[in-house]
Amino acid sequence: MANNLLLEIGLEEMPAHVVTPSRKQLEEKVVNFLDEHNLGYESVQTFSTPRRLAIYVTAIPERQEDTQEEVKGPAKKIAQDAEGNWSKAAEGFVRGQGLTTDAITFRELNGVEYVYVTKYVHGQASKEVLKGLKDVILSLTFPVTMRWADHEFEYIRPIHWIVALLDEEVIPFTILDVATDRKSRGHRFLGDEATFAHADEYEQKLLEQFVIADPVKREAMIVEQAEAIAEKNQWTVALAGDLLEEVNNLVEYPTVFVGGFDEKYLSVPDEVLVTSMKEHQRYFDVRNEKGLLLPHFIAVRNGNNVHLENVVKGNEKVLIARLEDAEFFYNEDKKLSIDTCVNKLKNVTFHEKIGSIYEKMQRTAAIAKIIGEKIGLNNEELTDLNRAAQIYKFDLVTNMVGEFPELQGIMGEKYALLQGEKAAVAQAIREHYLPISSEGELPESAIGSVLAIADKLDSVLTFFTVGMVPSGSNDPYALRRQTYGIIRIIENKGWQFPLVELQEEIDQEINADQERFGIQLTSGQKEVVDFVKARLRQLLLTKNIRHDIIDAVISAKQKDMMKLFASAMIIREHLKDEDFRPSIEALTRVLNLAKKSQELGQKDVKINKALFENETEKALHQAVNEVEENFKGNTMAENYQALVSLKPLIEAYFDQTMVMVEDEDIKANRIAELNRIAEMVLSLASLDLLNVK
Repeated sequence: MANNLLLEIGLEEMPAHVVTPSRKQLEEKVVNFLDEHNLGYESVQTFSTPRRLAIYVTAIPERQEDTQEEVKGPAKKIAQDAEGNWSKAAEGFVRGQGLTTDAITFRELNGVEYVYVTKYVHGQASKEVLKGLKDVILSLTFPVTMRWADHEFEYIRPIHWIVALLDEEVIPFTILDVATDRKSRGHRFLGDEATFAHADEYEQKLLEQFVIADPVKREAMIVEQAEAIAEKNQWTVALAGDLLEEVNNLVEYPTVFVGGFDEKYLSVPDEVLVTSMKEHQRYFDVRNEKGLLLPHFIAVRNGNNVHLENVVKGNEKVLIARLEDAEFFYNEDKKLSIDTCVNKLKNVTFHEKIGSIYEKMQRTAAIAKIIGEKIGLNNEELTDLNRAAQIYKFDLVTNMVGEFPELQGIMGEKYALLQGEKAAVAQAIREHYLPISSEGELPESAIGSVLAIADKLDSVLTFFTVGMVPSGSNDPYALRRQTYGIIRIIENKGWQFPLVELQEEIDQEINADQERFGIQLTSGQKEVVDFVKARLRQLLLTKNIRHDIIDAVISAKQKDMMKLFASAMIIREHLKDEDFRPSIEALTRVLNLAKKSQELGQKDVKINKALFENETEKALHQAVNEVEENFKGNTMAENYQALVSLKPLIEAYFDQTMVMVEDEDIKANRIAELNRIAEMVLSLASLDLLNVK
């Protein structure tokens, strides 16, 4: 007979952002527990609210399945003496398996006979096995933990009750001073205790106590109620995304309501009003059919609609206080000049080992100029880029950003436009922060993209210079995210990014004027190149590129990061070509001989055509000349095709030509020819690392 399992962990209110990941983690660990203990099941459903994590599993058998296992013991020559008597090793082995020597059989493995026994394990009753759910509960991990009472144990929040039922039976175990039971708690203010006679009663009994345990149903209630209000008033409201999930994880019984504020606050930029509502109060902003912000908000109460008018008034009062502050800060900030703010940044530290934010802006301006010229910005764009780089952090010292740090860049754009800066400059100020997450929105404008790259590259170069290199999971200044952002921006724009060459120019520029830039960069910084390549590898993995292709392009002798990206895409595109394998094998043979020559200390030799001994040498030489002549100006795709086209000539060459001959001059001449091909191949990828079998 099958049974249904209910497990609920009752807690004090958890932070909203922890609820969903913890519910998923509970499901994963319970399922793994059941699998590891040979307990089958039919379906799994999880539940969560701010005060509980729960799982309901159907059709668990009454007992574990019986199992048998073949266990290998010592070699026969150790298990028996010459007369066939069992040794102490054999007897100890079977005793450890709960068997006798009568159970021993012999089996040959790699030419040696070994002792084997078949061990039968009778399945335990499920109720006994499920006591191990205690360890599952204790194994849950959280981003932050706390202790309570006099316990040394740490958890996300104090545990107040545990429900553990197999059908109608309690599964007995205790965590700290909390013993499992069939009793749960309802809504903190509206509900009472809930008692489950059977595991199947979970949702219904909690509903009677004003708890919607299923987060999917709870979210649907919020959406349905909010959309009804919006439809009635002909409003539009965005209900998707992180805010909806957060609000859903703050309530157990949701009731949606509407509040409002004075229209005068609409003179403050929308971003400020939305931030005040969304980030600080968890309200949804309301707009008309044209997308214009309205002086209303939609919020969710953790409770029913009794005395809802008091709740509305209380929320309006709190919001208006925030909007008053925002309006005051906005009006005060409009009195500040950009130059005044920039000068203040001379006294704002970027990092104690690196210098001020003002000095960072000076370095970023220099780096942006180098990159802007490299990618071909015109004079007007370079002028706008320089202006943006000179002022792009000025909003950090404004009142508004001091109150709402998440608006940095956004307020910079607003204030820059108010003070007459060009739209392109203002846009770049906002865009330089992008992307703000690994897969976040990228800057759209060329100027904003260059400024974003320059700002992030300065952070990487300076932190590496002072020895603050990310290690393991430790990356307090988000250098990995910033570098990944650089790679994504460049890939999005299709720009060249010869990192080593850029580093040399940046080092030369910054180190020529330490007084202005505040730091001496460590020249070269091979660590930086490797760090950037690691982020390129990360990007390629998101494109479903094979690991061997990634290894091949990352190992290439190519200074331009985006050409490496292009190489990976090209190789992936041609994997199924009929001639892919023989072409790669031919070029790999060239690479291997070229590497061998380097190991032998072979120096660069000018090719002497008079030393050619057959027509295949002449044909290959002529073809390589043609490929080499156009190689620098061609696209990576064209260069790939050009190298692949050498396959028949390379095969004929090796058929008729011995490279490693005794004549040193001829050998050097032939190696020099192969080195020319190898250099071009390695600018594409280290093709010898590809798996073509």
